[in-house]
Amino acid sequence: MTTFTPIPLDSAETIARYSPTPNDQSVQIEKVQVEHRLELINTWRIPPGSKILEIGCGQGTCTTVLATAAGPEGHVDAVDPGPPDYGSPYTLSQAQAYISSGAVGDRITWHNAEPTDFLASSDKKWDYAVLSHCIWYFDNRDVLASMLRALKGRANSVLVAEYALKATERDAEPHLLSAIARASLEAHNPASTANIRCLLSPTGIKEVAKAAGWKAGEESNIIPGPGLLDGVWETDEVRGKSFAEEVEDRIESPRVKEMLLSSREAVIASFAAMEGRRTRTMDVWVTSFTVAE
Repeated sequence: MTTFTPIPLDSAETIARYSPTPNDQSVQIEKVQVEHRLELINTWRIPPGSKILEIGCGQGTCTTVLATAAGPEGHVDAVDPGPPDYGSPYTLSQAQAYISSGAVGDRITWHNAEPTDFLASSDKKWDYAVLSHCIWYFDNRDVLASMLRALKGRANSVLVAEYALKATERDAEPHLLSAIARASLEAHNPASTANIRCLLSPTGIKEVAKAAGWKAGEESNIIPGPGLLDGVWETDEVRGKSFAEEVEDRIESPRVKEMLLSSREAVIASFAAMEGRRTRTMDVWVTSFTVAE
C-alpha cells in the first residue's frame, strides 16, 4: 500500500455516475451520497492498494467510493444478504451489474450472502473491514458481536460509520426522533426487514466491540450537509399515515400503542416547528477499531 492522499470532493460526480443515474436529479442525489462517503473514507484514511471487505454494501454507493480509494492495485469484497431483486428504481443485482461494467468494476467482487456465513466459508484476509451505515439493519447487537469475533485475525482494522443519535443541527431533530420511533416499532416485529432495527448508539457499539476483543481508536463526529436526504426520507416515513396504520395493525398492548403513536406525534411537532425548512440528517459517528492487545 502507498501513502494515503485524501480523495478530493470534486470527484464526487464522476464517482456518482459509476452507479445507475438515469437523469440529472438522480445524479445530484447520488453525488451528495458519494460526498458523504468520501468524507468517511478520508476520515478513515484508506490508502491505495488496500484490500477491503465491505459489510452491507447494498446497491453499491459506498462500494464505488471504496473501490476508488483502493485504486487499481486494491480490491473490495462487497457483501450483502439482501435479495437480488430488492430495491427501486434499480434492484441490487441491476445496480451492482451496472457498477461492474464501469470504470471501477474490476476492483469489486460482489457476494450475495449473510456476512457471518461468508466469513465462515472463506479464509481470506483484508486490511480493512468497513461497516458504513449498516449496523442499524442488524436484528440485534449479538449479530454485530458475532461478526466482530469472526473478523478477528481476518481484518487488521474495522472501520465504522453509523448515526450518532445526536442532532447538532436543530433541523436534524425530526430525523433523530424518527429513528427512535421506527426502531421502537420494529422492536415488536421479529420478522422486520426495515432499515432501522437495532438502534445501537456509539457507546453500545463500543461496548460490543470491546467484549469481542476490539479497541476503538480516534472518534469523529460528522455533521452531514443539507443535501443528504436520509433524514428527509426517514422522517417522512414516520410522519406518514402508514406508520400509524402499522402501529394499529401490529401492536396489541394499549400502552405500547400509545407510546408509539405519541412518538410519531413528537416527530410531527418537531417537523412543524421548522416552519417549512427541510429536515436535516442527524450527525454521523465515525471510528476505527483494532484488535485489543
